[in-house]
Amino acid sequence: MTLASAAELCTFVDRSPTPFHVCQTVAAELESAGYVRVQEQDAWPTAAGRHYVIRGGSLVAWSSDAAQSPTDGFRVVGGHTDSPNLRLKQHHDLAPAGLGVVALEPYGGAWLNSWLDRDLGIAGRIALRDGTERLVHIDEPLLRVPQLAIHLSAERKGDELDPQRHLNAIWSAGSGTFLDLVADRTGVAGREIAGFELMTHDTAASALTGADGDLVSAPRLDNQVTCFAGLRALLDAPAVSGVRPVLALFDHEEVGSTSERGAQSDLLATVLERIVLAAGGSRDDYHRAIAASVCASGDMAHATHPNYTERHEPLHHIAIGGGPVLKVNVNLRYATDAPGAAVFASACEQAGVPMQRYEHRADLPCGSTIGPLSAARTGMLTVDVGAPQLAMHSARELMGGADVDTYGRALSAFLSPA
Repeated sequence: MTLASAAELCTFVDRSPTPFHVCQTVAAELESAGYVRVQEQDAWPTAAGRHYVIRGGSLVAWSSDAAQSPTDGFRVVGGHTDSPNLRLKQHHDLAPAGLGVVALEPYGGAWLNSWLDRDLGIAGRIALRDGTERLVHIDEPLLRVPQLAIHLSAERKGDELDPQRHLNAIWSAGSGTFLDLVADRTGVAGREIAGFELMTHDTAASALTGADGDLVSAPRLDNQVTCFAGLRALLDAPAVSGVRPVLALFDHEEVGSTSERGAQSDLLATVLERIVLAAGGSRDDYHRAIAASVCASGDMAHATHPNYTERHEPLHHIAIGGGPVLKVNVNLRYATDAPGAAVFASACEQAGVPMQRYEHRADLPCGSTIGPLSAARTGMLTVDVGAPQLAMHSARELMGGADVDTYGRALSAFLSPA
């Protein structure tokens, strides 16, 4: 068992507190491997090569080095860059009880109680009046949402959290303007900030834990594990003649993907069409290429919780360390069908890793992924896959270190079919 990939994942996550930083981290590794950024407003490169494009918190990278024809199919590893968290409201400065407090609100399906009593930093992006943008990453314990003392709780069982009233964070023993602090730490004047998207993150470093260091404890495993494994798969996969590998990482999956850069946008379809057209193909060639393409929609999967085994489908228990997971839902919360399942099973066999099959309990609502959305948007054969984890949507999540490696190997084989 190798844990080198798990240690590298920890570094990746700590460098990437927001979707914008995920794109920055991925882009840096892509450029080190010879990928060149393309601006969407520029003409598309006509020569074969390795390129990527960024739209906000989303990124698409591709290699056409092994392409033989404009109608060659794409192999796409898809994932998402966003994770549930607490985000700064536009008007946020409060001063109750003489304390400096900022108003926060949940993004996505955050497990709210997991954000209490943690040292939180602030990160994201700011837009300046001159039209430029700056990334913000203040990895210091600036904020804290304190738990209510048990002595003040009704029946000492813990009060239900009201996302409007109970998630505001203390940042100072006095008062002040929080955005001025952000501006100062970022090296700009507060009056120059015309827009911001700022979100909190746990400042505790990701770590290999357990008696043998074979578990990963980290924030944002959902879904930065796919971002990391998909990137490594793209960089490590050997070129296969006639196959064009693609990595597509979307923002806003946790809130439905309906945005200019989410999985329901035109981002992936537009990039793929422009690749075909720049290679001398026609629009009909683009549709032929899509018909020959497959997408592995990568997202995390629920491992069987040892304290709540009854919450899981009894015939589909998923083991930490048991290998990549094929995710199936007959009501299309996942996009997997029989042909897609066969493609991913073949990739796992080629990589020499075991594959687990997941279905959700029929009496519990099932989450979804980018899979059904991007499949409907592009018409591409799509299979939903993932790596097993516990505590999904918590501020701190847990997975097996060995699963980082096997997941990446399976995705690499998917991008380079034998």
